[in-house]
Amino acid sequence: MDEDRAAFRKFVVVGNSGSGKTTFARKLAGLTGIKHIELDSINHLPNWTACPPEQFREELEKQILEAEKTSNGWVTCGNYTRATQCFHHRKADCVVWLDLPRNVIMRRVVKRTLKRAFYRETLWNGNRESLSNLYHWNPERNIMVWAWTSFPIVRARYEKMTTEGTWDHLTVVRLKTPKEIADFLRNFQPE
Repeated sequence: MDEDRAAFRKFVVVGNSGSGKTTFARKLAGLTGIKHIELDSINHLPNWTACPPEQFREELEKQILEAEKTSNGWVTCGNYTRATQCFHHRKADCVVWLDLPRNVIMRRVVKRTLKRAFYRETLWNGNRESLSNLYHWNPERNIMVWAWTSFPIVRARYEKMTTEGTWDHLTVVRLKTPKEIADFLRNFQPE
């Protein structure tokens, strides 16, 4: 497996909210010279409006085709299995599933959310996380509640995709600890 990793040029990075998908994908893109495509940036239109599924798939397909022309590869990060209908999974070489423990994910989500809300960080298409959202128990408004409640659902989805054959055409790498993540990325470091 380690010898073959360098040949991979089309990656899908999945995992729970807070697992580090975007950070991992950015690092992998930087190490391999391929384009990073963040699915959140496609989905979250201004005012946190969700991109319609057909438009989402069209934009993803456009970005993938462009990435294949300009960098001969790509790495996507994000889940969105319904919106994409796993279009990019079918074109990928490798799925990297960041399957960290819930306590690690929750610590990261809380820290990230508070930082983004407090400093009013601009995210995708002018959107910002609001401190007032932290008072809501609705997972659609509070990312911390979303991360907690979606954790078993996301894990079960990827367990099923792994065992039922959805990913049989891919190399599937399931990373369960920050150390495993660091070791995986170290294999892409130039010597």
